[in-house]
Amino acid sequence: MTTTEEQAPNTEISVKFLAPEDIHVAASLLYQAYHEDPLLINILNESNESKYESKLRALIREELSSFGKAGQPIVGVYVNDNLVAVACAFASQSEIDAARGWNWRLRLMMATGRLQTQQLLEKERTIQAQLSEYQGYYFLSFIAVDPHYQGLGYGHYLLSALDTLVVENQGVAGLAVFVTKSNQVNFFESHGYQLIKQLVFKSASGDLLFKPRTDKTEKAL
Repeated sequence: MTTTEEQAPNTEISVKFLAPEDIHVAASLLYQAYHEDPLLINILNESNESKYESKLRALIREELSSFGKAGQPIVGVYVNDNLVAVACAFASQSEIDAARGWNWRLRLMMATGRLQTQQLLEKERTIQAQLSEYQGYYFLSFIAVDPHYQGLGYGHYLLSALDTLVVENQGVAGLAVFVTKSNQVNFFESHGYQLIKQLVFKSASGDLLFKPRTDKTEKAL
């Protein structure tokens, strides 16, 4: 499931599932994208910048690990074989919760703190409760574009690939995402996502959006 096309002379763009050797690059892209995320800043609750960065890196590392163990999709956009954008999604009825067993929780608690880990899990449970009417769906946990490639449409490539992922799985009702910045809401709404509810965690708020499946979506993977 790969698509490749030419955007400019000597520029080859491909959208495909992430290669194992690119996990470290993906982690770096996600770290840059979520460093200023209001909700993560609030939950991690660390005034020391160095410690905050360490906790954020640990969170991203453990999340990517759980995706890999559960066999959930991590989609990448490559420009001339270089990873420039990444998105992580998981199926609501997947084994990702099993991948987040005691070992995962223990490692995350050691890296970020017990209270922080509990709050992260509570956030997920709250979101799942809001989506309980859907029998099956994908949830977009992370999305990031290399800062040097932003504004060039690579985020749109990712969302088109995720649309294809939904279409190719008959038991999936659509794709959900939780965002914390207004410009992110506009981006997703431009792709057909609809606001379900605004949620508040501690003093940070965000918007839960959902895009119902449409079998007319053009395949991008």
